Amino acid sequence: MSQQGYVATPPYSQSQPGIGLSPPHYGHYGDPSHTGSPPGMMKPAGPLGAAAPGGMLPQGHPPHGPHQFGQNGAHAQGPPLQRFPGPPPVNSAAPSYAPYSPSTQSSYPSPVSTSSVAQLGTQLSAMHVDSYGSGMAPPGQGPPGPPSAAAAFQGPSRSPQPTILQPGSQVLPPPPTALNGPGASPLPPSTHRQDGLPGPAPPNAQYQPPPLPGQTLGPGYPLQQANYGPQMAGAQLSYPGGFPGGPAQMAGPPQPQKKLDPDSIPSPIQVIENDRATRGGQVYTTNTRGQIPPLVTTDCTIQDQGNASPRYIRCTTYCFPCTSDMAKQAQIPLAAIIKPFATIPSNETPLYLVNHGETGPVRCNRCKAYMCPFMQFIEGGRRYQCGFCSCVNDVPPFYFQHLDHIGRRLDHYEKPELSLGSYEYVATLDYCRKNKPPNPPAFIFMIDVSYSNIKNGLVKLICEELKTVLEKLPKEGQEETSSLRVGFITYNKVLHFFNVKSTLARPQMMVVTDVSEVFVPLLDGFLVSYQESQSVIHNLLDQIPEMFADSNENETVFAPVIQAGMEALKAADCPGKLFIFHSSLPTAEAPGKLKNRDDKKLINTDKEKILFQPQTNVYDPLAKDCVAHGCCVTLFLFPSQYVDVASLGLVPQLTGGTLYKYNNFQVHLDSQQFLNDLRNDIEKKIGFDAIMRVRTSTGFRATDFFGGIYMNNTTDVEMAAIDCDKAVTVEFKHDDKLSEDSGALIQCAVLYTTVSGQRRLRIHNLGLNCSSQLADLYKSCETDALINFFAKSAFKAVLHQPLKVIREILVNQTAHMLACYRKNCASPSAASQLILPDSMKVLPVYMNCLLKNCVLLSRPEISTDERAYQRQLVMTMGVADSQLFFYPQLRPIHTLDVKSTTLPAAIRCSESRLSEEGIFLLANGLNMFLWLGVSSPPELIQGIFNVPSFAHVNTDITLLPELGNPYSQTLRMIMGIIQQKRPYSMKGII
Repeated sequence: MSQQGYVATPPYSQSQPGIGLSPPHYGHYGDPSHTGSPPGMMKPAGPLGAAAPGGMLPQGHPPHGPHQFGQNGAHAQGPPLQRFPGPPPVNSAAPSYAPYSPSTQSSYPSPVSTSSVAQLGTQLSAMHVDSYGSGMAPPGQGPPGPPSAAAAFQGPSRSPQPTILQPGSQVLPPPPTALNGPGASPLPPSTHRQDGLPGPAPPNAQYQPPPLPGQTLGPGYPLQQANYGPQMAGAQLSYPGGFPGGPAQMAGPPQPQKKLDPDSIPSPIQVIENDRATRGGQVYTTNTRGQIPPLVTTDCTIQDQGNASPRYIRCTTYCFPCTSDMAKQAQIPLAAIIKPFATIPSNETPLYLVNHGETGPVRCNRCKAYMCPFMQFIEGGRRYQCGFCSCVNDVPPFYFQHLDHIGRRLDHYEKPELSLGSYEYVATLDYCRKNKPPNPPAFIFMIDVSYSNIKNGLVKLICEELKTVLEKLPKEGQEETSSLRVGFITYNKVLHFFNVKSTLARPQMMVVTDVSEVFVPLLDGFLVSYQESQSVIHNLLDQIPEMFADSNENETVFAPVIQAGMEALKAADCPGKLFIFHSSLPTAEAPGKLKNRDDKKLINTDKEKILFQPQTNVYDPLAKDCVAHGCCVTLFLFPSQYVDVASLGLVPQLTGGTLYKYNNFQVHLDSQQFLNDLRNDIEKKIGFDAIMRVRTSTGFRATDFFGGIYMNNTTDVEMAAIDCDKAVTVEFKHDDKLSEDSGALIQCAVLYTTVSGQRRLRIHNLGLNCSSQLADLYKSCETDALINFFAKSAFKAVLHQPLKVIREILVNQTAHMLACYRKNCASPSAASQLILPDSMKVLPVYMNCLLKNCVLLSRPEISTDERAYQRQLVMTMGVADSQLFFYPQLRPIHTLDVKSTTLPAAIRCSESRLSEEGIFLLANGLNMFLWLGVSSPPELIQGIFNVPSFAHVNTDITLLPELGNPYSQTLRMIMGIIQQKRPYSMKGII
């Protein structure tokens, strides 16, 4: 695999503000004084990016059972951030981890001696002080040393099996140059790793990471430790002789710094590839409690044999600690990321539908859990004991069946609810609003027809496309045509409703000018079947662009538009979804009117959180009303300037809708991305008017929920709609002891209305192990799920806490989780060594990626709207989407084998891995960057762009030209494969 890594903006390319990658982050976290940074440092979250603070280095692995690393890459998490009245700010000079010192120990009685956590913390901090490399020392501190992100790891070399990180050659800062400038990092930009680790790489060295000593590239690895010396580069930014209390040898004049070899840091790419090698293409059966599934990046076939597929539920750890004390000691968050409507590949069995007629599903009398594989039948099959609350219930007469010689019902394999982890029930009238069957849902399309949208061709584009997508409205498998009804509204500062009844010759328009108290002017003819009214609807869609062609109205309303859609659904007594196409700040006099409050002066102050909060209190109650009436809002935004995404996006987020944003939209460049998103959104699997309940066995319970949800009480998760891309992250806490024998059981039940108007219950069950040994807990972690949890809890906390505090909590908790492992699970080793559990060996790298995200690390060139947008997207992401978003895929294109259909191997996300002779593709789920080195091969440039040289490439294009040659076809095929199964159409950026 070639050794280049990548950066989103190479030193000589223009830095692009606001592109979806984790944008550049400079300087030390949370200190306004650090803002400068080299221009070429736009790095996406990087392998060694952020929390690799300090010295997460070569993985120390615990001794493992058969499914360890091979099975389950790296994963981890910490107490949720909402407890975010977190630790006192870490002082930038010498990170002292107050929250864990005995005096301030109320929140987490620390299992680890303060000194070892402090040391780990110092290593973590040190590293991230520097991971943005740059010569800025906090005021009052010594001159900056050259960055070397994780520092000189010196330490006595021990017995053969520990992997020792040997310091590399010494590097002195080069003089300032045009590229790195006086305030830039002392290393030339080409050597900056996204990892935050410097280190030039030979431009095209083919490199195979060698197996570490004692390591077989198979599933279970023997224990290895990484050795880290006490002296951390970051610390040297502040103290010439290393950090206070450092060993005597460092107390003299500043030592020249040594580089850490980037290849000795655990590689996410290697972890992903190893898991693919051991588990890819295989069948994963869910018949064992607490087993660790393949990573989200590994393709395999899942066979449900009694526990829900990991496509529906993933956990931060598949083995819960038996006691709350043990949970506090490790501080690994106990959480599940649930995606109840996840898309299932065609080679896996869709969910079975169980219909018990008018009696409805069989449920436990006490805790109301639904019949599932965790119920134990007794007394010859006449009664059953609930697996969740242990209550003994009578089996209803219609449901009775005899037991076989092992106490299992004779019809065990004929009933999905007894033998499978996931299935659906037809719900009875007791589960419906007002005890009557629901009406089929409706889609209402609401188009902003203000002057700018007409002028740039957007309205015409939307109207033309609707004629096509309305043919593809979702329907139940057996239906001929969709039962969904459709309606149309246009608006600027007034609302226009259209009557498209099938008996009319042409559509009729009714105007509502009183936007302060919106009413629906017509019932009959507003929501119609597309098939019946097709000609009238096509007539309307042809007329809309002409009807408003002469309008010069530029002011718009927004809250009244949502209100109108909701009132229309309420009047029709059906759930539904609003598709709003909007482009500007709603400044017209009306409820929800907004003003431009984009204030760069708030950045890096305690008031920064205001930028993420809605500016008026109209939208929260509006969202609550929408949820109460099953009205989901999806918003397509086309801003050319500030539109206050934090306010406009609130209703879509709380109603389970989606927010799409196309900055500075131009029809000739961006229409394909928008049309793909619109088609995908209309066609995807969705449930309406949903309510979710997560039940657990005794000893623990669900305490916190994150996602596109509304909570009226502490247990019912309400969603106006939930689709196949939305995930809800649930955190659990102990309320008693758990037992190793019975484990920890979770049942997620979602009551919803299908697109055809049938009320159903979708049930997902999962059994986890419990252990009183910390090693079991660490062995069963899933890093991708941990990062999903940490991101959501941090992004929720952004509304209430200063960002600096949130970043410190994340770093402290990472340090704490690793220090607890070291103290309790690893064999003794030198204090200077950093030891990582096998399942978490890329946690520091991923945590760094999260800390570098623009939501948690503000920089003036990233707009407030972009930060609010990314925050909102992450809140509903599943594990696979958050994994790609925080650790993007980087693939070299110049080494393409045009005869092969396999993707080129990914490389680590680091600038040092890019080369000027190369072409690289970088994808993070929102954008797909094609990075061209200045000396890219002319034949490739000709093949891909059909121009003679690098200088002739048009960088404005967002789609590659369709050329008949093998280079063009192969690259476009690769981009198509990366785009598959991703919820957003990625924008191409060259």
